[in-house]
Amino acid sequence: MNIAYLLTGSNLLNPEMQVNTALQLIRSYCGKILLSSALYGSEPWGITDQPPFVNQAICVETHFSAKELLQKILAIEKEMGRERVIKMGPRIIDIDILLFNHAVIHEPGLSVPHPLLTQRRFALLPLAEIASEYVHPEQAKKISTLLGSCKDPLNVYKINS
Repeated sequence: MNIAYLLTGSNLLNPEMQVNTALQLIRSYCGKILLSSALYGSEPWGITDQPPFVNQAICVETHFSAKELLQKILAIEKEMGRERVIKMGPRIIDIDILLFNHAVIHEPGLSVPHPLLTQRRFALLPLAEIASEYVHPEQAKKISTLLGSCKDPLNVYKINS
């Protein structure tokens, strides 16, 4: 079995509901959910003229390879109505593979660990909630340490729901 850490995010059509739907579909199509973080709100990263995001980190146990998991995730995004119109623009759902076992993968269409993970507080904060001691396979630092040194100034906050 493989262990993958995913990040779901949405800022359209009731984002909390979209993230919850993604969690259920990941459970159905990808494997057993071992852990999930609280929901976190954040200002948009990249293109700032859009609604705030809701994000959640998920740890899933799966028998799929990283490439197979990516295909399942893309199918879930499509099923939920994701349209890739503007890079970093508003979206119904976004599901990223942040970490996969302790692998380093650099293939066309698949990079693990996620190449921008260490620069994004909206990914590190929920991930640190469920995997603070996990050591980033390229940075050789714990997720909690990476969060502590992250220079991303955007506000990320826990949602009470």
